[in-house]
Amino acid sequence: MFSRVLRLKNSLISNQSHIRKFCKSQTNLDLKRTCLYDFHVHNEGKIVPFAGWEMPVQYKSGITSEHLYVRSDAGLFDVSHMLQTKITGEDSIKFIESMTVADVEGLKENQGTLSVFTNDNGGILDDLIINKTTDGYLYVVSNAGCAEKDLKNMLTQAELFRNAGGDVDVEIICNGLLALQGPSAGEVMQEAVDFDMNTLPFMTNKQCSVYGISDCRVTRCGYTGEDGVEISVPSDKSVELAIRLMNSKVGNVKLIGLGARDSLRLEAGLCLYGNDIDETTSPVEATLMWTIGKRRRQDADFPGAEVILEQIKQKPTRKRIGIISEGPPARGGTKIYNESGTTQIGELTSGCPSPSLKKNVSMGYVETPFSKVGTGVQLEVRKKMVPATVSKMPFLKCNYFTG
Repeated sequence: MFSRVLRLKNSLISNQSHIRKFCKSQTNLDLKRTCLYDFHVHNEGKIVPFAGWEMPVQYKSGITSEHLYVRSDAGLFDVSHMLQTKITGEDSIKFIESMTVADVEGLKENQGTLSVFTNDNGGILDDLIINKTTDGYLYVVSNAGCAEKDLKNMLTQAELFRNAGGDVDVEIICNGLLALQGPSAGEVMQEAVDFDMNTLPFMTNKQCSVYGISDCRVTRCGYTGEDGVEISVPSDKSVELAIRLMNSKVGNVKLIGLGARDSLRLEAGLCLYGNDIDETTSPVEATLMWTIGKRRRQDADFPGAEVILEQIKQKPTRKRIGIISEGPPARGGTKIYNESGTTQIGELTSGCPSPSLKKNVSMGYVETPFSKVGTGVQLEVRKKMVPATVSKMPFLKCNYFTG
């Protein structure tokens, strides 16, 4: 079996003109293709435009089947469209802290954290993961949809930082990025690496070889609520790595599209930038206060600190909440009313039928007095009122491996 798939891999990559490099546009529509594009097409992925890229939204089994497979086994996502950057220099930590709310200085080596870029009004420019490494640099991953904005922001700020005497540099990492997610992900990875996966808990990372492919960085994280890893891999080895993972001897790994990735992250109560958070949303309103380090609150030295800290003190006027409903599914943009249906109190930002719960799950913002779990509300769906209930998030238990 493996010899057959290796022949497939070789046929796919023998002509390097067919390998779409991370940072290069290939189409008349100016949509980019990841280094796994041909692999998705060969595996009958349904390709759609997404955040400036041609990406697989699903495969033959469909979104619901793929979603449930990740909850029960292990699925493989191509997330090579996301922006990977390397921040170097003696002042790299001071630099990234000047743009985000994270306490990066307080991280241990090879530890990471979710954070947000903020603006002077306390709004969220993007969310990102910042990883310390033993190699003396910061490994940062941020969203594909904000890649141009994020990169311009970092490069501009780095130049200003250097002009003020700081030592920092920002470099794009043009690697592929694969996300292996699901209950059996750790077992599959154990076959692929030469260290004990139990020593790599949630939000830690390690530079290593994966199936003998060198120069990979494995980070135990993901966007599904399940155990899993993201693997930064040289672009020309991405197809080989995907095939090796899909032919693991200890687990049956399947390709999963971005459609299931969205429903999985929603069940896990995770924000999608541009939908659930944006430049008009503060971390306090978005219930992301936990991303703001204690030291950072005390020093109040991040963009928008005055606005954000005042919201923490006084409480915001609106708050992100989860909602469960039955009947017709409610999507982003749906208006939220009080229980009697007489007054609009907010609006949904994301929503879908939950394959795991067999109910409709959604998130959005309501006026703070209506944000208590258990509060009854009404959703205006197709010009009809649908009863719903404010719910805690995540909607189902997350299964991150914490050691």
